[in-house]
Amino acid sequence: MNLRDKIDESPMSGYQWGIVAMAAIMNLLDGFDVLALAFTASAIKAEFALSGVQLGYLMSAGLIGMTAGSLFLAPFADKIGRRPLLLIAIVLSALGMLGSAFISSYEALGGWRLLTGLGVGGILVGTNVLTSEYSSRKWRSFAISVYASGFGIGAVLGGFLAVALQDIYGWRSVYLAGAGLTGLCFLALLAWLPESIDFLLNKQPKNAEQRLNQIAKKMGLAGNWTLPALSAQNGEKSAVKKLPISQLFSAQYLRSTLLIWTAFFSIMFSFYFVSSWTPALLKDAGIGADASIVIGIMISIGGTIGSLCYGLLASRWSARNVLILFTVLSSCAVVVFIFSSSVLWLAMILGVLVGALINGCISGLYTLNPSIYAADIRSTGVGWSIGVGRIGSILAPTIAGSLLDLGWEKQNLYIAIGFVLLISTVALSFLKRQSKLQAI
Repeated sequence: MNLRDKIDESPMSGYQWGIVAMAAIMNLLDGFDVLALAFTASAIKAEFALSGVQLGYLMSAGLIGMTAGSLFLAPFADKIGRRPLLLIAIVLSALGMLGSAFISSYEALGGWRLLTGLGVGGILVGTNVLTSEYSSRKWRSFAISVYASGFGIGAVLGGFLAVALQDIYGWRSVYLAGAGLTGLCFLALLAWLPESIDFLLNKQPKNAEQRLNQIAKKMGLAGNWTLPALSAQNGEKSAVKKLPISQLFSAQYLRSTLLIWTAFFSIMFSFYFVSSWTPALLKDAGIGADASIVIGIMISIGGTIGSLCYGLLASRWSARNVLILFTVLSSCAVVVFIFSSSVLWLAMILGVLVGALINGCISGLYTLNPSIYAADIRSTGVGWSIGVGRIGSILAPTIAGSLLDLGWEKQNLYIAIGFVLLISTVALSFLKRQSKLQAI
């Protein structure tokens, strides 16, 4: 039995759960960093006398940066290692937050938000892959769900922290706090975070075997673990020196790549439509502003619950089948939600359900995505899938607004979202496992 198989079959050690916890904390800070602009938008708009369009550009800058980070930083993790790329991404995120605190124009803030998003995009890929690779087969789905739930928790806690800081120190303090917390995480990861097991086994950098045995000992799997021979890879050594983006479209991966991209795009499109437009549409429908905001918060709270519920279910049954079930239930829930929105208590309950189911879908994607690709292109595959999903998240609010301008009713929009979620159901039904990382 090699070390990869041993990790899959053995109970999770405290060291492994520590890695999961660190990934969740990083994701929590990402939720805070990404939504910092939403927390401070009113103050920034007032200080720089921004129009709605200008504020929209600032909000889009972070998402565009995240997309670029997922697409263009992730491939380097397959070349230089998951750990170095993750540390670089954390530095970029911290610098972006720090620079945002000292800007003198909204154009400069847009640039720093772009840099923050770039770092967050790289962090999401690195933490997703490491969480998956350091988890046992039994607990992998739950571990990734714990990690994924950090984003929503960070958004909720970040909102409370932002309100407290702004009232006393002004909006710039929110970005200073984000930079400081991210910097502390960098120091913790620099001292404690190990390199990816699969990267050491497959790329075999300098001192790989020694590092492999040190990590195995920390996990309680001490032994004389050796590296596999690379000769079986034939001519692939030259390919190792190149970024492996083209391999995503090879005969081996093309079908799976297109299917997982379809699932990511449709689910992220649906999630950002619901989270972005629900409070505004409910307010227009006659529900008070405070009540519509409360429902929006309920959707976020439901998201954390849904991520954990998905993980628990997927630890007992097939992760792919549980995800397919979540997509079907999400499709039904969004339609029932909008037709029940006139009853506040029912809308709040269904809001929690919608948030839980769609966030469960996102956790499922994070669980399945690493399993599709072999270790030598795993970060690239994960990064590009997340990047395609981010494109969906950028387009969702804009397309929804355009359809509203064309006269669509809110009920029709939610019915359309229900059909978009069913597209992901079809894509996932045809998805098959490619690597040994996770039986789906």
